[in-house]
Parts: sequence; structure tokens; C-alpha cells
Amino acid sequence: MTTHDVPRSTLRARDLLPTGTLGLRSRKLRALLSGLGIAIGIASIVSVLGVTRSSQSDLLAQIDQLGTNLLTVSNGQDAGGTEAILPTTATPMIRQVSNVQSVAPTAKLATANVYRNNHVPAGQTGGRSVRACDASLLTTLDGSLLAGKFLDDGPFPMTVLGYEAARSLGISDVSGNERVWLGNRWYSVIGILKPFTLAPEIDHAALVSFASAEHLLGYDGHPSRLYLRADSEHVSNVANLLAPVANPVDPQRVQVSRPSDALTAQLAVEESGAGLILGLGAIALLVGAIGIANVMVISVLERRTEIGLRRSLGAARSHVAAQFLTESLVLATLGGIGGIVIGVVVTMTMCFYSGWTVLIPPEALWGGLAVSIAAGAIAGLYPALRAANIPPTDALRTT
Repeated sequence: MTTHDVPRSTLRARDLLPTGTLGLRSRKLRALLSGLGIAIGIASIVSVLGVTRSSQSDLLAQIDQLGTNLLTVSNGQDAGGTEAILPTTATPMIRQVSNVQSVAPTAKLATANVYRNNHVPAGQTGGRSVRACDASLLTTLDGSLLAGKFLDDGPFPMTVLGYEAARSLGISDVSGNERVWLGNRWYSVIGILKPFTLAPEIDHAALVSFASAEHLLGYDGHPSRLYLRADSEHVSNVANLLAPVANPVDPQRVQVSRPSDALTAQLAVEESGAGLILGLGAIALLVGAIGIANVMVISVLERRTEIGLRRSLGAARSHVAAQFLTESLVLATLGGIGGIVIGVVVTMTMCFYSGWTVLIPPEALWGGLAVSIAAGAIAGLYPALRAANIPPTDALRTT
């Protein structure tokens, strides 16, 4: 029989997968550890993209809800670190500025502190402050009450606690006639506010009416911080006018800020942090691909006899290359699927505990799988070519 009469083997498509996974099925632990590198890289990418998108969606929802048209006006701080006072004309003058919707004046009372009772040593304030305000504060900040009611204009010893102030004082409801020691006298707690994302200083404050502050706490009528809402289309123009209007004598001292800028900055920080972690995920993916390539090279060396036997029985080089390339692709694909599952679980867990809506970009899922397959193809190409180029006689000689 001549060489032309030797039947050549054929590798059908339906036989490629069982043949290509023979090495994986015979060395399951090695396959698991090799695929783990790919899984870690893909899981990092999917979870980072999912958590970042979910967190950003939550922040954007907060910005949309709270609005970007809130501005604050203050006069800096004095030598003692407390808020410096603004002129008494600041509030009525700002109300006359075009495109200003509402203005809520407040005054931080530096001489008054709030304690749970009159036995707490002076100075142990827990970061709480006392602020005078009126009913316009709640509407301007678009706030709401967790319990009770808000202040009226009466000169009575009544207070509404910010969310963090109430928590630090150990007060969670107002149904039991709760009282606090404020300004060296008892004040009845009539309400507790929900958190203010854009005004954290209110969260840590005990609020009293201007009349109460004037009659009982020595308030002199000067505000120290103003909150205002401007028409959304004219926020920048209004902000540029506030300093000279609020304090014509010394406008350079006036600080005008947009609290929503802090949330916008937080978005930028999260994006930069996500980029860093994505870089680490890419490194983990690269390490996983190198691990697969290393395992495949070792597999080729260990299976030289099998390769030689198949070549002697008529298997073409392309068949041998396809076998080992399929093994690498299957290993990377399984690792990619496992990484996607892990990434989704991590994202859902973090969103559950953070109270976010789960948002995983679709491109993170199909992209993660595509990247893992591409990594498997690249990692398996050299071992597959090396296996295909092993001479049958050399392979059989090693038995």
C-alpha cells in the first residue's frame, strides 16, 4: 500500500468538543485552578462596572431629586472657627435678586449647645450645634420630617433635631415628650428631620425659631448661612450676584457654593477609582491568560505520546492544533462564565446592602465573555501550534 492509499483521519465538528476537553476532564483540579485566574479578572471587571453604574445611578437620582439649583451663602469663619455673621440686610436683599425662588436664613448660635440632659459636662457636644431658622428652611431645602412637626414662629422653648443630632442624642421619636438641655434650659423636642444630603450641617443641628433664639438664647438678628433656590437656567448668573448683594462692604469674604457640586465631584472620584480597579482586573485577566498558556504548554509536553500516536494514525497537524486550541477556549470560556456569575453576585450583594438599584451594563456581560474567549484563544495559540509541529517519530520515541 502506497502512502497515497493511507486513509487520512477526519475531525468532525461534533467530535471536536469531546476530543478538545479530554485533557480538562482528566485533570479537573488543574483545569479549575487555571480557569480561576480568568474568573477573577472577569469578576473584577463585571463587579466594578456594575457597582460603579449602580452607585452613579443612585447619586444622579439624588441630584435630580434634590436639584442643582440650591445655593448657600456664608461669610466664612471667624478666628474661633465658627460661622461669621452676615449683615441683617442680606436676606431681604437677596430676595430681591432676579431668578431667586426662595431664601431661607439660618444662624449658628455659637454660645448655645445641646445636650441630652443637664448632667453632661460642658463641651461634650458630640459635634452638634444649635441653629436658628424659620419655616422657609424646610421648603427651600425640600426637606421632610421623620417624626413630629416643624417649628412655628413662636418664642417658645421648642426644637427640631437634625437626623444625626437626634441619633447622637438617642432620640428616635417625639411621642414621649422628649426634652434636651439647650442653652442652659430645657427645650421640648417636637420633631426629627430626615437626612439632608446637600446640607449635612443641618443634620447635626438642633433647630430653634428666630423668636426663641432672640428671647431665650441672646440671638442678635444676624444670619450666618443662607440657603436659596434659583431658577435652574440662571444658577450661575445668580451665584455671581450673591456676594456683593449679601455683603456690599466686604464681598470678598462671602462664600457662595452649590452643594450639588460635591455629589458631582463624588461621581468623578468614583469614576477614577473604577478605572484603577478595572486596571487591576485587566492585570488579573492577563495573569489568568498566562496561567492558561503555561498549563497548555505543560499539557503538550505531558501528552507527547498521545500526539505522536494520533499523528501516526493519520491525524493532520490542523486536527492536533484544533484539539489543543479548543481545550484552551473551553477553559477560558468556563472561567469567563464563572467570573460573570461571581461579578453579578458581588454587585447584587453590594447594591442590596447599600440600598441601590442593581444596574449592570450589558456590555460588561457579553464583553466579559468575549474578552475571556479572546484571552483563551491567544493563550492557546502557541501551545496548539507547538503540539501540531511535534514530529510523530519524536513523540513516540519518548514512550
